[in-house]
Amino acid sequence: MLRAENIWKSYEGLDVLKGVSLEIEKSSITSIIGKSGAGKSTLLHILGTLDKSDKGSVFLDNIELNKLKKKELSRLRNEKIGFVFQFHHLINEFTALENISIPALINKRSKKETEKKALGLLEYLGLVDRKDHKPSQLSGGEQQRVAVARALINDPVIIFADEPTGNLDTKSSQEMHQLFVEMQKDLNQTFVIVTHNEELAGMSDRCLEMSDGIILNDSRT
Repeated sequence: MLRAENIWKSYEGLDVLKGVSLEIEKSSITSIIGKSGAGKSTLLHILGTLDKSDKGSVFLDNIELNKLKKKELSRLRNEKIGFVFQFHHLINEFTALENISIPALINKRSKKETEKKALGLLEYLGLVDRKDHKPSQLSGGEQQRVAVARALINDPVIIFADEPTGNLDTKSSQEMHQLFVEMQKDLNQTFVIVTHNEELAGMSDRCLEMSDGIILNDSRT
């Protein structure tokens, strides 16, 4: 469902990605590991359309992303891609329900339909009793679950997660790992996750190890 071919990226003359190619299967969890500076997050951002490669192509559902115009790319990103980052990026003035609803409202879904879907996600994530709480009233783990619900609201075909447990305590990290596995099974969701967490990588279907801008190892569990 996702294919990258010969991806190159450089910053200030330094090659960060050196001809990376890969394919991601539907309903799979793929972890990308490696030392800092290996090119993990850069690759994730290019696959997720947040950045552009210098050379190479990315295809999502057989659509060549590199050839889309800016508005087309923004629409595709909103409709087909979800993001979860290390820092949740919730809007402090909005409740959990409102934060989750934002991408759907941008997509011009009705408020009634959106709130119904958001409430369903909150219930699935065990947070329905926190729907009217603002981020400052939620724990770190709860905030990240709200961010996950926001990523799911438009029924994306794939979710990209960049160090999703990097800012959580051990217990919350373990709960988040288990949540990804449950969503893969319950929702047939596809994940690509950049992580330093060995436990999370070990729970994935596939682990890509990057070093110096290339994929060094590709192992399946």
